[in-house]
Amino acid sequence: MKVDILTIFPNMFDSLNQSIVGKAQEKGLLELHTHDFRENASNKQRHVDDMPYGGGQGMLLMPQPIYDTMDKIPHENARVILLDPAGKRYNQKMAEELAKEEHLIFICGHYEGYDERIKDLVTDEISLGDFVLTGGEVAATVIVDSVVRLLPGALGKAASHEDDSFSSGLLEYPQYTRPEDFRGKKVPSVLMSGHHENIRKWRLTESLKKTLARRPDLLEKYEANEEEQQILNQLKRESESS
Repeated sequence: MKVDILTIFPNMFDSLNQSIVGKAQEKGLLELHTHDFRENASNKQRHVDDMPYGGGQGMLLMPQPIYDTMDKIPHENARVILLDPAGKRYNQKMAEELAKEEHLIFICGHYEGYDERIKDLVTDEISLGDFVLTGGEVAATVIVDSVVRLLPGALGKAASHEDDSFSSGLLEYPQYTRPEDFRGKKVPSVLMSGHHENIRKWRLTESLKKTLARRPDLLEKYEANEEEQQILNQLKRESESS
């Protein structure tokens, strides 16, 4: 996968040279480039923003520096993502969709917004949620991280991401490691039993329990199988009787 990021703060992406994303680059799974679009500003002062027509608060990114930067990046088959609070809310399904692409381009804004004409370059407008960040760099970092870890070979084990929260449509079950007894808090005995079917059922139950308690909205869209529905019905009965 190739990823290009348009930003005026390229150093904010140094973290992507670490951990899983850094290793993906070392393995040749990811080619990552940042482009400081300030360098393509046509004015002598290298300004990339200006006051909005019609008045209003703050400054807007001008289209020229971003268009000229995009002209230097082959992007015929790329998904061009604009990080925008008004965009579609990001989720794991979108991460899985983007992970299938060969080329992603991110446009990171700053200031109060963009000149609307920038959006003619864009295929997707994405938001992390109902809040406002200082700029798009943090959001782009999050999305790149969530996408790259889904690339084949990026994780140590091919199926490592399959049990992650949201990958299955449910929140992930609790997990434990050594020591077995830490300050009087013990690992559930079922996990020490070596009985794989009991462990599977325990993990499924705990996953459904956590999702029901914390994110019941996920269950509205989740297509539970017969076993899962039976567990959910039991959990709901227990909740009603407590």
